[in-house]
Amino acid sequence: MNVLAKPQREALPDDAPHLLIVDDDHKIRDLLARYLYEQGFRVTTAEDASSARAAMRGLSFDIILLDVMMPGESGLDLARELKSTTRVPICMLTARAEAEQRIEGLEIGVDDYISKPFEPRELLLRLRNILRRGQDIQGSADEARMGPYTFYIARGELKRDEETIKLTERERDLLRLFAQRRGMPVQRHELANDENTGSERAIDVQINRLRRKIESDPSNPVYLQTVRGKGYILYTD
Repeated sequence: MNVLAKPQREALPDDAPHLLIVDDDHKIRDLLARYLYEQGFRVTTAEDASSARAAMRGLSFDIILLDVMMPGESGLDLARELKSTTRVPICMLTARAEAEQRIEGLEIGVDDYISKPFEPRELLLRLRNILRRGQDIQGSADEARMGPYTFYIARGELKRDEETIKLTERERDLLRLFAQRRGMPVQRHELANDENTGSERAIDVQINRLRRKIESDPSNPVYLQTVRGKGYILYTD
């Protein structure tokens, strides 16, 4: 892992977006790091998946630029793990443009792709667009919308249009947890270990009750879905 040495010029502001570049080619890492620093990004680089994890344990990032083809663990493998545990947006770098590879990345949840070789300005625009979308989402982070339903996370209030939907304390806790981790699977054992939620069997009952309050058809949920072998995931509009 390397933190790019800053050129001798005016320092970047504290709120400059922090970018993690993960690529096994040190020439590409250095060129991208220098260019993107000059465009206003704070930059950290990593040569493989292991060093990327080490960087993320000690630093927080606003976006990750991740190469698909790396020796050992591939970029897609790392992206799959990160998308199940974090909300950091990912842009994939790839030397190939096969549809299957792109589809796999989109299924994982990566935010964008750019194929090598590319124009630096195009990469810059893509990164800025990803960050802009993230800011739009963050702006509404205090609420989760599910069709006609809106859950206000901080105050634990669920509304259908202007009507307040009554929630039990456990339903409120569950919905708050799912809303805070929307788009990411929450494992059943995590819910079972929550002293306010109860056993795994009780969780299933509570999930069914919650679905009846936020789904038009609870037997075919659109928003609060089961992830086979993992738990549950909340999708929002």
